[in-house]
Amino acid sequence: MSLTDRLLRATGAMCAAALLLLASPARAIDESDLLPVDQAFAPSAKALGHDKVELDWAIAKGYYLYRERINATSDVAFQADALQLPEGIHKHDPFFGEVQIYHDHVTATLAGHPAAGLQAVDVVVKYQGCADAGVCYPPQKRTLHIVLPAPATAAAAEAPAVASGTTPTIAALTGRATGKLGATDASPLPPEQAFGFEAIVDAPDRLLLRFTPAKGYYLYRDKTRLTIDSTAGSVQAGPPEWPPAQQRHDEHFGDVAVYTDLVEVPLPLKHTNTLATKIELKASFQGCQIDGICYPPMVRAVALDLPAGGTAAVPARTEPAPSSATSSSGGLFLALLLALGGGLILNLMPCVLPVLSLKAISLVESGESRDRARRHALWYTAGVLASFAALGGIAIGVRQAGLALGWGFQLQQPLVVAALAYLMLAVGLALSGVYQFGAGWAGVGQKLTEKSGPAGDFFTGALAVVVASPCTAPLMGNALAYAFTAPTVAALAVFLALGLGLSLPFLAIGFVPALASRLPRPGAWMETFKQVLAFPMYLTSAWLVSVLATQRGSDGVLDALAGAVALAFGLWLWERGRYARHQHAVRAAALVAFALAIIPLVSIARLPAPAARTAEQGTINYSAAKLAELRATGQIVFVDITADWCITCKANERAVLSRPAFQEAMRKANAVYMVGDYTNVDQPITDFLAAHHAVGIPLYVVYPRGGGEGRVLPNILTQSIVDDALDQATR
Repeated sequence: MSLTDRLLRATGAMCAAALLLLASPARAIDESDLLPVDQAFAPSAKALGHDKVELDWAIAKGYYLYRERINATSDVAFQADALQLPEGIHKHDPFFGEVQIYHDHVTATLAGHPAAGLQAVDVVVKYQGCADAGVCYPPQKRTLHIVLPAPATAAAAEAPAVASGTTPTIAALTGRATGKLGATDASPLPPEQAFGFEAIVDAPDRLLLRFTPAKGYYLYRDKTRLTIDSTAGSVQAGPPEWPPAQQRHDEHFGDVAVYTDLVEVPLPLKHTNTLATKIELKASFQGCQIDGICYPPMVRAVALDLPAGGTAAVPARTEPAPSSATSSSGGLFLALLLALGGGLILNLMPCVLPVLSLKAISLVESGESRDRARRHALWYTAGVLASFAALGGIAIGVRQAGLALGWGFQLQQPLVVAALAYLMLAVGLALSGVYQFGAGWAGVGQKLTEKSGPAGDFFTGALAVVVASPCTAPLMGNALAYAFTAPTVAALAVFLALGLGLSLPFLAIGFVPALASRLPRPGAWMETFKQVLAFPMYLTSAWLVSVLATQRGSDGVLDALAGAVALAFGLWLWERGRYARHQHAVRAAALVAFALAIIPLVSIARLPAPAARTAEQGTINYSAAKLAELRATGQIVFVDITADWCITCKANERAVLSRPAFQEAMRKANAVYMVGDYTNVDQPITDFLAAHHAVGIPLYVVYPRGGGEGRVLPNILTQSIVDDALDQATR
């Protein structure tokens, strides 16, 4: 698409030149702020010869013309060639892209092939410009009459051109539209005076909106967008009930519906419950002065208190999902099937593999006894199921209380992250042979390597669930979405199905002799195997500390490393005490080291979160207000909700989002890349997840041009998925 086509398309979508006003806040305009259009841009012309004319625009100081918006045509008798324009000043516009502009003046030449005996030519010029202050004029159209010298004249006669018609004022700009609604001689009013807006609660499930254009102004019906912010997305706006509007034919927009007088619009509401709640209504609308300037899209926000009552109805989802049929047996069966598959996939996730190394050792060691293999599998499964049921119960309980809670929420707590880092380090040291606990410490230490008793198996299953939650697999997402909207019993069944899927490989080995017989026989090689498996544990611990760096900064990392050293020293002392002459003294010193390892945890819990990270080049930080502003202007927005503890997020960033192909696709679509960091607790992002019925991250939403509803992308991205979403958003 050529640059000129892009400009014309943008003009048709945003009331001509008013787009540039979006770069700065709306401000009051008085008589001295804006010149009449023909004083800001004074066109003139003269003949350079019988077959060539010169067009000139004198541009007032503080104003500029667009090169791409200047055009000239002549009558058939002159047969003009393409207009020749000089190079302009290059300017990047967030909506038009790369454009060229002129300050002070611009001179163009128009060559033609005049018919024999032609003495004068009428040239129709079209142009558009803006004031540096941010106000843009609508496209202008003038007819210039130019007297041509005789072909034999040696010197070109300079005949000044005369613009047909009278010189218009700011309130009577020509060439804008046909079908006038009635002109006005008033200077432009401030937006708040030109377009009034009010909203009241008419009923628990209905609002009444009132738009009041001032005399001589009109409001576009189809450029109005209405959104509602409420707790956890419990209230959403239905379709507004617009009354009949006046029809207006616009040169750029075609046939549009407008209002020139006060209009009241009922707005139905959709509730998830019938409780009283507070909401904020955001209205984005646009209007123009009749035969005058257009205003940029305006956003007004009104806080309202909805009383209890009305009819509860689950809001429409951003895109269809299996969880929409929460009450049907078919929906439950599908959710259970997806949950089982999602839990099975979790066994392959990198955040779970280090923990599963513990089970690998236990299964190898139990190879000679089928009974032991079954016991290991059952106790491991019990740990997984109990942990999934506990996490599911907490999440569902919090949601039913009216709050929003995302899957993987436990890793938003720095204390939990630091404790898990300690635990992974301790397990790694045990696998490396630095220490081992005796039988008196049931379920701890050595039992983490599955050598004795059911407690170690149960603990390993619980640990697998805790570290698996950041790795929400694609199939898990739909099942969890169902669980968070289904009745409690059905929801818990989905969580248990997830646990069963995670445990399924070990249950199969424990209860299918043919599979168990394929396990390698125990031997001396196992000691080396255990030591090798320690390194994924160390790597996981290092990753958790890197997450802590984002949550609590360098001070948090220093505290965690100091505590880790104290923990390792304590474990080493404890093992040395087994053979020491003064065993009790060495064990006491080990306990002191353990106590010193706890002190940094207390310090980490008290550290403040660091300041929000500066957005990387080419991105902006997530903000509900900024997103609403961009959507109101019709901008394409790619929203990326991520976190440092989200493995899937990081995989997508490395495979797609940081690649040149993604950046090029965003540039071609002229899209804004908005990133929300959910590493720490963030209520606005939590509300955004709840509004899109997302139970975890990553969450990718692409909002199309024109302010339509967003499209939620899959958890696992590919470049083709992104390209398709951006292509659809531009249509």
